[in-house]
Amino acid sequence: MNTANTTAPVAIVTAAGRGMGAAIARELHARGYRLALMSPSGSAEALAKELGGFGLSGSVAKEEDLRRLVEGAAKAYGRVDAVVNHTGHPPKGDLLDIGDDGWIQGNDMMVLSVVRMARLVTPLMLAQGQGAFVNITTFAAFEPSPKFPVSCAYRAAVGAFTKLYADRYAAHNIRMNALLPGYIDSLDHKPETAQGIPMGRLGTVSEIAKTTAFLLSGDAGYITGQNIRVDGGITRHV
Repeated sequence: MNTANTTAPVAIVTAAGRGMGAAIARELHARGYRLALMSPSGSAEALAKELGGFGLSGSVAKEEDLRRLVEGAAKAYGRVDAVVNHTGHPPKGDLLDIGDDGWIQGNDMMVLSVVRMARLVTPLMLAQGQGAFVNITTFAAFEPSPKFPVSCAYRAAVGAFTKLYADRYAAHNIRMNALLPGYIDSLDHKPETAQGIPMGRLGTVSEIAKTTAFLLSGDAGYITGQNIRVDGGITRHV
């Protein structure tokens, strides 16, 4: 792990082993961030090693794993400037066919992971006098789709928490925004999916990564509490 540049900002990224999470990690590394990465499979550990960062295997649904990640980042680098809360996909199914276990799993993965991360990192950011979070949710958070009932319900809750947190800590120069991806090329979507998107194509993981990096940067220093859609125009509300 390369910790030589002690002035470079530090970013934590969860579910960073592949797809959007890995693209975000690579983009932040290219912009000079030192990284702390986690995913359940071990792929984030491998990526962290490649990028000269700190990595571990763990689940965002487990508080002890989030604590290990934050404490490991603080030990390695002495600070945390940015957090990207990203996670995998919760259970799917018909609305009332999803059992309690599926809803509990979704809550742990999507809502409590964000709340717990904020609890762990906010004291560090308060001591530093600055920080920024980006919560990766979904375009369907505020236009719910029956295809993703658990995801829609809990990612809408993340949107509300984002605004609550942003208002609470804005005066401390700590920002939190949510990024709402549309259909992105990190997944194997059906060819006809693009037909329903005004731009006529899927989004790319690079576009998500660059938007995330912007929201974490000083260029977005007056943006907080927002749910920003990066969806090619697929959502209809204005």
